[in-house]
Amino acid sequence: MASKKLLELLNKGIAREIQVSVQYMWQHVQWSGIPHYVVKDELKKIAIAEMKHAEEIAERLFYLGGIPTTKPEPIFVGKTLKEMLIKDMKDEEGAIKLYKQTIELARKEDDPTTVRLFKKILADEEEHHDFFQGVLEGLK
Repeated sequence: MASKKLLELLNKGIAREIQVSVQYMWQHVQWSGIPHYVVKDELKKIAIAEMKHAEEIAERLFYLGGIPTTKPEPIFVGKTLKEMLIKDMKDEEGAIKLYKQTIELARKEDDPTTVRLFKKILADEEEHHDFFQGVLEGLK
């Protein structure tokens, strides 16, 4: 059975995934103007991917004996494209750090299934970070 600490990290992951899935979807809905047109569809795709991550993590957490949270981390939509993208990039950086920590602990606890799940999710988060960073660089 998983440690209390690992279950806590999984629930932090769920709260984070719920947060950004709502955050990115609302940003997608609120985009307007030509500079935002290309970005809004990608935001929608990322929001859907994040919700799938929440589901995968919740299924794993429940299997390990935990109860998945339904409470997201604080959601930030923002008012300008730059403001939104800076926050989104920082949220992805936080996820990358959290998921590396989760992988490390799951390895120590000899839980290869959780390691495999979070390696896959980590790769997605790094792609999302790269997208936000690239768009931000294009705004300069």
